Amino acid sequence: MSTTPLLVTGASGHLGRRVLEFLLERGAGPLIATTRTPASLAAFAARGVDVRRADFEDDASLATAFAGAKRALVISTDALDRPGRRLAQHRRAIAALERAGVEHVVYTSLPNPTDTPAVVGPDHAATEAAIAATKLDATILRNNLYTDYLLQSLPAAIAGGAIIDAKPTGAIAYVTRDDCARAAAGALAQSSRGRTTLDVTGPEAITADQLAAIVSEIVGKPIHHTSVPLPALIDGMVSHGLPRPVAELLASFDAAAVKGDLGQVSTTVEQLWGTKPTSVATYLRSQRAALGA
Repeated sequence: MSTTPLLVTGASGHLGRRVLEFLLERGAGPLIATTRTPASLAAFAARGVDVRRADFEDDASLATAFAGAKRALVISTDALDRPGRRLAQHRRAIAALERAGVEHVVYTSLPNPTDTPAVVGPDHAATEAAIAATKLDATILRNNLYTDYLLQSLPAAIAGGAIIDAKPTGAIAYVTRDDCARAAAGALAQSSRGRTTLDVTGPEAITADQLAAIVSEIVGKPIHHTSVPLPALIDGMVSHGLPRPVAELLASFDAAAVKGDLGQVSTTVEQLWGTKPTSVATYLRSQRAALGA
């Protein structure tokens, strides 16, 4: 582990907190954690983390928050309420990091962001381009879909007996949030130089048919997979109460899977942290209660 000052942005979010936990576990640091709500990280401050306020829409706050850091993890924000807002935030943060004298930036991106039907792709592609236009060394971590998110959709699928999507055979190399946090912590804490881009995935890519078989075994009843056209999937989600933009965002990942953007399997988690990533089956078995099994 490096003894270089390490900065984690968005540290009060789920991913940021886990990154801090893993860095503390291995004695990395000193650690700087930035958030819009410093009080939410009081427990980390008590453990020696330097908690600072940072708002990606407030340049003055960034200059103060980033001072003294040499390697920084920029966790992509969730500012999707209007087009262009998230990208503007990222560009502002990257420029501030360079002005602050940060040497290496780690950024959480998306597989194949430059040519994907996933709605969030353009923001990630443009952020990667913004980093490339600086003098910063960089590690781009292209995180696959979180296995954790399956817990939001599978209980209804189990209740109805079917996984309904728009990806007949498209495979996804789901990766747990904890494994993404391990990869980010490892990339941040090492002393690497230069620029590299890494896919962050679980140990295998699975289709929805395979997912249905895994869930069937866990819950002890048959769960089928039904694929429908993409517009029908979007309309179905809207009819169940999701705003159409959210439905289109979620469905766009099915289109990305069909295209093959999410099926690449990597060894990045083990390479950066030294532990093998968790499989979908292992993760879901550990979450039987959340599945209603």
